[in-house]
Amino acid sequence: MTDFRNIEYLKFGNIRQRKAYDTLLGLDIMQVLKAYTPILTGTIPIDIDVPQSDLDIICECEDHAKFSNMIIGSFQKEKNFAISTRTYSKTKRTICRFRSNGFDIEIFGQNIPTEQQDAYRHMIIEYKILKEKGVEFRSKIKKLKSNGVKTEQAFAQLLGLKGDPYKELLNLRY
Repeated sequence: MTDFRNIEYLKFGNIRQRKAYDTLLGLDIMQVLKAYTPILTGTIPIDIDVPQSDLDIICECEDHAKFSNMIIGSFQKEKNFAISTRTYSKTKRTICRFRSNGFDIEIFGQNIPTEQQDAYRHMIIEYKILKEKGVEFRSKIKKLKSNGVKTEQAFAQLLGLKGDPYKELLNLRY
């Protein structure tokens, strides 16, 4: 299985993955975030992205003020830079968004180890399903996404899952 904890796999991927790699490298973003155990998640790593897909980087942070200050100091000059910290379901989260090299980039931090965060867990499950189901299934997912269906909803629809697609995907045995 691909080691998604290290973005090196992107430089051997498709054109968009290679551009993502160059963008992340150019920003030195993974090195800047290194203390927060960053992982690139979402659709680009698993090759089911659509043109509007962004680069989602999840991080583990305990001190949101320190995390925010580090991000502001490193990326505030990027286009459309915005950062906020809020509490959702009793979990404090810091989200930073900006645009660089044709990509919308989102940095997401919460006090949960990155490999235990839902974004990473969803991506790993989706990756395994894509490996198992093959090219035709991947094509159907991409078509649904092109029509505006969110990733987890597309998987739930094709797999016949009922209920909340975000929760149901996490319940699958992969």
